[in-house]
Amino acid sequence: MTSNAQEWNTNFMVAKQKAEKEHKNIVMVFQGSDWCAPCIKLDRTIWSTETFKKYAKDHFVMVQADFPRKKKNELPEALKTHNAKLAEQYNRQGIFPFVVVMTPEGKVLGQATYKKATPEEYIKLLTNFEG
Repeated sequence: MTSNAQEWNTNFMVAKQKAEKEHKNIVMVFQGSDWCAPCIKLDRTIWSTETFKKYAKDHFVMVQADFPRKKKNELPEALKTHNAKLAEQYNRQGIFPFVVVMTPEGKVLGQATYKKATPEEYIKLLTNFEG
């Protein structure tokens, strides 16, 4: 089962290189994995579904910028700094969850947050930004 887990990148530079090489857009997700109820819902109803994972594997490079609050989930200092820089650039309003669809070069195509939707509907929402 774990082989089908959503493949999350936490390093934006690595994700950009991968996206460029594979000709895919980037889907960056700002979330609070251990305190933000809509983030957890989005993970459960969209990101963790077979439908989304299958689609994303072939179409997106997924990036996760997590901001956990519980001590036991604390991120390494370097990752905290990295995520804070990403938030400064792409999530100035500090919205959680916040989903940004962008080109491999980092040009923002569209933004979304949690919405009650099927994985198929959410995929459509994200791909509509691609034009």
